[in-house]
Amino acid sequence: MQHFFRKSAPAESPDAARPRRHRRKRYGVLTSGLASIAAVAGLATALSPGANAAENPYERGPVPTTASIEAARGPYAVSQATVSSFSVTGFGGGTIYYPTSTADGTFGAIAISPGYTARQSSIAWLGPRLASQGFVVFTIDTLTTSDQPASRGRQLLAALDYLTERSSVRGRVDATRLGVMGHSMGGGGTLEAAKSRPSLQAAIPLTGWNMDKTWPEIQTPTLVVGADGDSIASVTSHSEPFYRSLPSSLDKAYLELNNATHFTPNRSNTTIAKYSIAWLKRFIDNDIRYEKFLCPLPQPSLAIEEYRGNCPHTS
Repeated sequence: MQHFFRKSAPAESPDAARPRRHRRKRYGVLTSGLASIAAVAGLATALSPGANAAENPYERGPVPTTASIEAARGPYAVSQATVSSFSVTGFGGGTIYYPTSTADGTFGAIAISPGYTARQSSIAWLGPRLASQGFVVFTIDTLTTSDQPASRGRQLLAALDYLTERSSVRGRVDATRLGVMGHSMGGGGTLEAAKSRPSLQAAIPLTGWNMDKTWPEIQTPTLVVGADGDSIASVTSHSEPFYRSLPSSLDKAYLELNNATHFTPNRSNTTIAKYSIAWLKRFIDNDIRYEKFLCPLPQPSLAIEEYRGNCPHTS
């Protein structure tokens, strides 16, 4: 099967080009000398590992590598806290995973919803995996397992509000750097949440399902993840229309998993984790060190059926 991909372009490739279906003198001398020293010192600072951290106060963790973002655990030790459904309103409780250390200050946060008939256990693997990379992660239960996408979107936002305003770890969270994720109807809920709250920094629907196929109102950088073998929310009727309907000016991407099903996001998956981490770091933390994993566009592989997007990112 032949594929066509653009390595770097200011905008995404046209859909028509896609395969198959689918960036005083002594004083003067002394002053000049000091200026030269300062310039050298400034250059040394710019070349030092901590230079970007000084420019970007939200940068967290060591310089990333392919091995580090594909690892089952990142550089942060993780703790967790259970949130009872009886102690919250607007959603069904859940589990908060967070970096144990407070040495790096606050962290961005993500709320994650399960899919239809499922509970948080179905997406629990994402909690410690993402948290260990430097995020506070809230995997939630919904009010009922049959809640539809619009309801799940509202519940994701209620969970973020609880996390930032009333949770035991609210002091660890930067309330201006938030994102949402979800599987199946939770993925559809992810789009609903991003539409309702444009201030969100990142959204990742995983094999998402929603009767609404068009999302031109979304202003949140969005990574749409589909599966080539999905027979429940097929990419032709869900993920691909979602992606195509997002504004062309938006930082967006479409990752189609190879040899995968609707339920692939319910199990630990390196490809999902790798690109989710890169997307969340790039847009929630504005950490441009992770741009290299997203641009140039990833190529087809045993794990990737197709990847589309706009590069370089501008957010």
